[in-house]
Amino acid sequence: MKLQEYAAYDATELAELVRGRDVTAVELIRLAREAHDRINPTINAVIELYDDAESVPGSDDGPFAGVPFLRKDISSTEAGRLYECGSRLYRGYRPTVDSYFVERARAGGLRLIGRTTTTELGVSGLSETVMCGITRNPWNLDRTAGGSSSGSGAAVAAGIVPMASASDGGGSTRIPASYCGLVGLNPSRGRISGGPNGQDPGHGMSRRFVLCRTIRDAAAALDVLSGSYPGDPFLIPQPKRAYVEELSQPAGRLKVGVALSSWAEVKLDPEIRDRVAETAKALEEMGHVVEEIGPPFSASEYRELITGSYYVGYSRLEAQARALGRKLDQTTLELLNLVIYEKAKTLPLSYAEKVFELMRKIRFDVGSAVQAYDLLLTPTMAHTALPHDTYSMNLGSMPADKLLTFDAAICQYIGVFSATGQPSISLPLFDSADGLPIGIQIVGRFADEATVLRVARDLEQAIPWASRRPPVFAGTSE
Repeated sequence: MKLQEYAAYDATELAELVRGRDVTAVELIRLAREAHDRINPTINAVIELYDDAESVPGSDDGPFAGVPFLRKDISSTEAGRLYECGSRLYRGYRPTVDSYFVERARAGGLRLIGRTTTTELGVSGLSETVMCGITRNPWNLDRTAGGSSSGSGAAVAAGIVPMASASDGGGSTRIPASYCGLVGLNPSRGRISGGPNGQDPGHGMSRRFVLCRTIRDAAAALDVLSGSYPGDPFLIPQPKRAYVEELSQPAGRLKVGVALSSWAEVKLDPEIRDRVAETAKALEEMGHVVEEIGPPFSASEYRELITGSYYVGYSRLEAQARALGRKLDQTTLELLNLVIYEKAKTLPLSYAEKVFELMRKIRFDVGSAVQAYDLLLTPTMAHTALPHDTYSMNLGSMPADKLLTFDAAICQYIGVFSATGQPSISLPLFDSADGLPIGIQIVGRFADEATVLRVARDLEQAIPWASRRPPVFAGTSE
């Protein structure tokens, strides 16, 4: 197999070739390394490609048998491998346990061959850190790949691997999906375990999954990675059938609420609004009932929830630094994270209760506003990929409070569904006039990934994206 062929296939087809003995897992890993060596110096998506990648374990007959896979360097751990969270605080740290996500990925046949860049501690929707440098978007090197699953988004878009791990506490899977032209599903809360040492990440806000290029890969990955374990805090209804099987089922006639207005302070780009309207028309032509909806929550309460969640979460940093034998200062943390930590120390215990009450209220408000709909259709982001210098974790052009407010506002259509726990998927349906991807989001009822995937399949067929490739791509002939 040549590199151009490898980069063109999705994970499902590569696995079929491995099972059919047309190619071996080792050959695929060598091709991934070739793609990495060719592309990564330009985009800086992979922070480490394992020296022993050709001998990593993985099932030989799972749905993704032999497929190279990269791990976002936060959220999921591999025993004995570096886990540095994009931060100097964790430099050199090697956990002693595999996360359940990693165990299930290997059982499904994926070969974990390296780590991708992430923003420090998963903060920021951009893609630059002191520790990792700038991760560049393969569609335009001057634009961000999105955060915090920065490297995973850039690596999959550029064809280094067909799939990579991601996690999403306020949009961190769907932002790079939208900016890099990928499929980015954030499953329902409780669908994928965060265990054994992170069963309740972000107090229910954060979920793990993957970035990929096709709906069938997303469905198969959901089958592979889903599962509950002792200690998981959320019980969720189980699917009626495998998600891959759902792709052969009709979507039925659905009622869809469509967002065509801004939901927060950052205004919706008119070009993106037009693409949402175009998607709504496509759904109507499929027989669905579509009607416009307004913002289902208070923008000020949403902003306070997102920023408050940072402060509540950062109260744990001191104990983590102590366990690592390090101190918290500008030698270990970027300035934004240090400012968040310092403020978190001054807040009373009652502040956490206030944040949790805001989360409860927003869940109720959104649930009440959208209960009549089977699905929601929204922009993923209010704009296309931002320039790298839009703001900085070093707070050079924007103070911390303003930065957090802006970061929440640019995630106005996605962070709220991290809070509600509903499944949501960003689809790479369109490109902008200047050649940047435009992501469109489909949001389902809680625990109903099946309907989301069936409609996503229909849109993939109606507005196909498989042939679109970024200028920086491993499969492009030199």
